[in-house]
Amino acid sequence: MLIEDYIERHISPEPEYLHKLDRMTHLRRLHGRMCSGHWQGRLLVMLTAMIQPKRILELGTYTAYATLCMAEGAPEARIDTIEVFDENETLIRQVLAQSPYGRNVTLHIDDAIHYMSSISSEHYDLILIDADKRQYPEYLTHALRILRTGGYILADNTLWDGKVIDPTQKDPQTLGICRFNDMVAADPSLQKVIIPLRDGLTLIRKQK
Repeated sequence: MLIEDYIERHISPEPEYLHKLDRMTHLRRLHGRMCSGHWQGRLLVMLTAMIQPKRILELGTYTAYATLCMAEGAPEARIDTIEVFDENETLIRQVLAQSPYGRNVTLHIDDAIHYMSSISSEHYDLILIDADKRQYPEYLTHALRILRTGGYILADNTLWDGKVIDPTQKDPQTLGICRFNDMVAADPSLQKVIIPLRDGLTLIRKQK
């Protein structure tokens, strides 16, 4: 038995509609591994239920798997999810319409930085960052401005296939994530932990 199979059998089951969404994503999207999937999805449900946010912002909708996991964990929360690629809009809206939690989600087809720049005050209790890796440092700056004190940031892909510890990796995406990680580590006002699940998930709490 593979360790992956063991884990699958010993965590909360993946809801059928999310299982179908994961399969559809892998069949119809070029980079199917970008979908959060069963393990990370159940973690998102649990973390969201623990935090109990009233307002959630997600940067990078993709096919809305993570969106719906957060909506499941906090069914009373209002979620704004930002997707920059308008060609994904029809599929995302179909997925949200077919989900029992999609009614609490508002999809914005927009650039994440442009959207966050339009918000002038602390507005959100939880922000999930999972968009253009090159812009992670800018996302962090804006996220901290619009996140309530005591709120949380979840940042996906922060280990980036291990490239973050390879000094020969100089591509813009790797450099963006490395700079983000360094900014988080250097900020004493933030509590932070990197969870080595899949491609790395960083949990950050804004203390002041």
